[in-house]
Amino acid sequence: MSVQAQLTARSIHSAINVVLDTSYQGIDEGDWRKLFTSARKSGLEQYIEDMFAGKHINSSEDRPALHSALRNLTKTPVLINGVDVMPEVAEVWHRIEALCNQWVDVADVIHIGIGGSDFGPRLAIEALAHVPGIESRGMRMHFLANIDTAELARILGRAQPYSTRVIIVSKSFTTLETTMNAKAVLAWFQESGCSKSQIANALYAVTTNIPAAKEFGVSEENIFPFWDWVGGRYSVWSAVGLPIALQYGFDTFKQFLAGAEAIDLHFKNTRLEENLPVIMALSLLYQQEQNDIKAYAAIPYADALDWFPKWLQQLDMESNGKSVDRAGKPVKHSSPVVFGSAGSNAQHSYFQLFHQGTEIIPIDFIAVREPMSDRPEAVAHHRILLANCLAQAQALANGKTAENPNDVYPGKRPSNLLLLPKLNAFYLGALLALYENRTATLGALWNINSFDQPGVEYGKVLAKPIEKALATHQNDIQASADIDAVTAARINLLNSKN
Repeated sequence: MSVQAQLTARSIHSAINVVLDTSYQGIDEGDWRKLFTSARKSGLEQYIEDMFAGKHINSSEDRPALHSALRNLTKTPVLINGVDVMPEVAEVWHRIEALCNQWVDVADVIHIGIGGSDFGPRLAIEALAHVPGIESRGMRMHFLANIDTAELARILGRAQPYSTRVIIVSKSFTTLETTMNAKAVLAWFQESGCSKSQIANALYAVTTNIPAAKEFGVSEENIFPFWDWVGGRYSVWSAVGLPIALQYGFDTFKQFLAGAEAIDLHFKNTRLEENLPVIMALSLLYQQEQNDIKAYAAIPYADALDWFPKWLQQLDMESNGKSVDRAGKPVKHSSPVVFGSAGSNAQHSYFQLFHQGTEIIPIDFIAVREPMSDRPEAVAHHRILLANCLAQAQALANGKTAENPNDVYPGKRPSNLLLLPKLNAFYLGALLALYENRTATLGALWNINSFDQPGVEYGKVLAKPIEKALATHQNDIQASADIDAVTAARINLLNSKN
């Protein structure tokens, strides 16, 4: 076996038939040993144990980060302050299954939520729609997130009010975009002539704030709880994932949870040297240290996963986009910018920058062994898709010399290959949990709290006085403590009639 083949063999790791190949990371055995030694010195192993044990690793909010309990299908006791949370979680599973059996003659479902209340279920609905032969109830799933009424109008123009159900998803039930959109849909029901009882029957909520949901008009039996120890971006495993079960059946939803649980068990119980989330985290950390990378790309060579990079953007950048560590001290590294889209479309968009740009941008190539179609052309098309995936990684790693500078590829551009045996509910769940655990690992290595997001709140606070100023329709707004001079001028521009 050649030296290169030996290195490649040592760079291939697997769990539950998911393969991770780091051969093109450019990390030799000595560097890997240093990385694993550093990870152990950072207390990573204890951090993983504490996370699954329900310790308050979300230090700023003094709470656990126990989204793993939501996919703990074995119902192994999970204690928070000495109380097992699994009976409550299992009760929600029973209620989801019961609802799947109750819904009949539903043509449209409007899922109202934003951020973590939107990305996960939207990704799952889109991805599973591509699974050949999957059983589906065929409901039209509409995801309403944006406060822009263009999205609202598009959805309400298609939905049929008398056969529509609405799921309002907000952890606090105070999220501005969600509550305003929910009120608009409620008005649409009323304008369409629906009775109070019909509207009450159509409304469902997923929230920690049950009193607020009831005050809005949601019947208590239609409210599904989740808990403050679940972050929004980690919540698709809870009743936030209701659309998955309602559209594809509760068994499919359980398979989604089972794939995530399998990765959790791997992450929790596997030594660092064979631990997929840890290896992925360390490879990215290495590129930060060696190449000062500021961004990385996730490129799924599966059209079904086109929404995956958008979900991943929130997961990584909201979790780890911090400038201070848990002790409030400046950090050396935090989350790079995350972007991506489905290959091979992406090759015809921004791969020029990957190959010949001045920035080194690591890539996670994600591929699926089996085609996502039963069309007669599927095998041939999928072969070409996989060939493109492998070729791009090779070209980026090895580069090319030429006399003409325009034809030179510098190479040494790092990448991972993540290979799924197939794309179904189980492996979709596994993929998402793999990246969730990688994100938590990076947070531990950077000493960052991955489970709070204080930075998103300040802009919301500033928006309130600005909205009031816009509502006056006056074009003589002056700078104040809440509105600076530039913003005041912009408000005046918007309020002017010209």
